[in-house]
Amino acid sequence: MMKKITLFIALCLSFSVFAQEFTTPDTGVNWTLEDLMEESEETVEFSDNTYFIKQDIMVEESDTLTFNAGENIRIDEEVLITISGSWLSIGEEENLIDINATDSLTPYDGFRLQDEALIHIDYTSFKNGGGLRVITPNLTLTNSIFEYNTADGVNTSGTVNISNGAPLIENNRFYKNALSAVASGANVDAAPKILNNYIEANSQEVTNRPQINLGSSGVEAIEIIGNTIIGDRDLTSIGGISLGNLMGGQLNALVEDNIIQDNRYGINVQGTGDAYVEIIENVIEDNDTEGNPALGGSGVSMTSGSSSQVAVLTGNEIRRNLWGITVINEATANLGDDEDNPGNNIFSENGNGGETYALYNNTPNTIMAKHNCWIEGEESTLEEVAEVIFDKADDDSLGEVIYDPIACGVMGLPSFEKDAITMFPNPAKDQLNFESSVELNQLVIFDINGKKVQETSISSLQNSVDLNLDSGIYFVLFSGENGQLTKKLVVK
Repeated sequence: MMKKITLFIALCLSFSVFAQEFTTPDTGVNWTLEDLMEESEETVEFSDNTYFIKQDIMVEESDTLTFNAGENIRIDEEVLITISGSWLSIGEEENLIDINATDSLTPYDGFRLQDEALIHIDYTSFKNGGGLRVITPNLTLTNSIFEYNTADGVNTSGTVNISNGAPLIENNRFYKNALSAVASGANVDAAPKILNNYIEANSQEVTNRPQINLGSSGVEAIEIIGNTIIGDRDLTSIGGISLGNLMGGQLNALVEDNIIQDNRYGINVQGTGDAYVEIIENVIEDNDTEGNPALGGSGVSMTSGSSSQVAVLTGNEIRRNLWGITVINEATANLGDDEDNPGNNIFSENGNGGETYALYNNTPNTIMAKHNCWIEGEESTLEEVAEVIFDKADDDSLGEVIYDPIACGVMGLPSFEKDAITMFPNPAKDQLNFESSVELNQLVIFDINGKKVQETSISSLQNSVDLNLDSGIYFVLFSGENGQLTKKLVVK
């Protein structure tokens, strides 16, 4: 009788430890690391103001795991945390939650966020782990840092790997992770909102990948807005943004107001199914790291076996790529018409092999491309514009590009080189610092609607200005007697 009672009590325990995994009891309890440590010393230890997670954790559907502001968390090699319930990791701007491997040479596996889990992550730093495998659509990820995460854990394609829904990924920093910063599978529909993130030098180990790598969206639209996406010129195969419904399905996307620089290519749209992608007011520059124009180098590239893939481009600045825009196979593009698209794309110095290629139409389709500035900084003739566009006039098997009328006047001042001025921090809050190798006399800040919100006279000796701006995206115009340069600014 005593053995039966003992067995019954064991089965009714509110937690279990099995095969080096702690599983919460599914009783609606909010678990902190302190609670886990008290319940299972084998799972969590505490010393030197740091929590050490020693074995796998499974948070069941009705339970919550909470990490608190300022907590230092170290996770042992190959440990995986799986969330089926809720996970709150909410730090503060000056008091981040710091998650790292116990030993940076032996990374932890990462976090697996299950089907209906509820996830809110804010002001949290993730380093030397397997990233986030996001199966749930219920993710809010803001103001967080992902650095030096590996390709050996819970993910194989993205540091944050999305499976469905429309999760929010906003105001985060992704730097030198082994995989893409954000990715989704080719066989799933996912429409993440990727807003105002700083993304640099990701895909360090799996280098033939873009930094944002997304598949089909379903009926909802992917949004990639306000991001800065910088490559690593030492790793020549890292791309900027790739959108592709390669296994069919529907692709809808808005790519707007991003800075995309120093990648193998800027934006790549490819696939086999229906696609409608708007590419609006992006700065796409120096995406030429591969060096071989047969392998990449387009500011924007579209390729499809179906004319149902459509890209609309408006107000982009496309400079110093190996190709400006390439349209391949049966893809279709609209760069400006007399109806819904005003054009206003600007091209400068895109070329390879001694030739300039602002637009290369390698399809049989006619491309509308009115009201664009094809040769920045000069008032061009139609004949001069024809020289930077490759179409039916160059190969009779190709479609025509309709580029008349053109819209390009002489600029008031030439542009300084992009590295002549650096500004920091970015994102900024109350103050903006800058360093310049050229003479400056004025700084003007515009909001995303082009409205002037701040104007300051500056001198060569001055290297900072105070800011009094709401959170958002702005453009800073630095001017001197010999030139000007515009840089994007994020204000927190």
